[in-house]
Amino acid sequence: MIRGRFGAILAVIAACALLLGACGDDKKEDSGGSKPAGGASTSASGGKKLKVGLVTDVGKVDDKSFNQSAWEGVQRAQKELGADVKFIETTDPKDYAKNIETFANEKYDVIVTVGFGLGEATAAAAKKYPNIKFIGVDQFQAESVTNIAGLIFDEDKAGYLAGALAAQMSKSGTIGQVLGTDVVPPVVKFGKGYEAGAKAVKPEIKVLTWYHPGGLAKGFSDPEEGKKQALQMISQGADVIFGAGGNTGNGALLGCAEKNVLAIGVDTDQYLTLPQAQKVLVSSAMKLITPGVFDIIKGVQENSFKGGNFTGQVGLAPFHDLESQVSQAVKDKLKQIDAGLKDGSIKTNVKV
Repeated sequence: MIRGRFGAILAVIAACALLLGACGDDKKEDSGGSKPAGGASTSASGGKKLKVGLVTDVGKVDDKSFNQSAWEGVQRAQKELGADVKFIETTDPKDYAKNIETFANEKYDVIVTVGFGLGEATAAAAKKYPNIKFIGVDQFQAESVTNIAGLIFDEDKAGYLAGALAAQMSKSGTIGQVLGTDVVPPVVKFGKGYEAGAKAVKPEIKVLTWYHPGGLAKGFSDPEEGKKQALQMISQGADVIFGAGGNTGNGALLGCAEKNVLAIGVDTDQYLTLPQAQKVLVSSAMKLITPGVFDIIKGVQENSFKGGNFTGQVGLAPFHDLESQVSQAVKDKLKQIDAGLKDGSIKTNVKV
């Protein structure tokens, strides 16, 4: 049963979510992307504290999705490793390099940059500061650089599972997806995977797809437009909608809640982070960013850090309040698909 398969995942996410409260006071200190914000901690070992800085993609550190998941991984390093942690929120893509430089100038040991858009600036900073370890979330490393670890995910597989779930739950024969900008390959992988998974279980299914046209500057931070697009899809008959695009996607989920239409979240178990949408969230297509970030930071402390690419886990979140609405046949099918994606017998055939 898919709930059992991902029960452990829920436990990890729930534990990380408890750390979010520590972010509240830090957030008040943030200066809009020019200075680090966040609190420090005492090293559990009493030795030199590891200094870890996180630079968000455009949007907020408490976006209930992508940025927040990475920050929770850093906060876990604060709690379990005694690291001194801070964050900078990026509000404009032109500030990527400047924000990274802020932590580099303050001699941070590890700098985590969140999102594909920061890839170029992260690579440049790594060359300039070879003694600093960099973790690029959603940043594929075409060549191995000793001080950059790219934390990547098979978003197409998570999207495929979400699409298979949506198609099986749909009664109208139409489903939708509200996505962030298609400038970002992982977003496209989610979208194409969703459509492929839906059509694999129900070839006749109609999939409505919308990508935000605002690029990196606005693609993930426009909940009003996300909600508008979801409501439009609902008016066209969509009865399950996938929201994958930071706060833009969150807007779509809230639109579904308003109309009591089933929704699927993204990146983390959004039942735990977006309570306003709990009543309609049947699941979330998760990338386990929090444990992935933490594990790489832990590697720095243990002197086992290696450059290159590290593929994190993906999967569906539990069904929570809608468990009874998901039939055993659907659960069995999802279990079969998940196993096939893992052993390679099922291919998404997504190319980006």
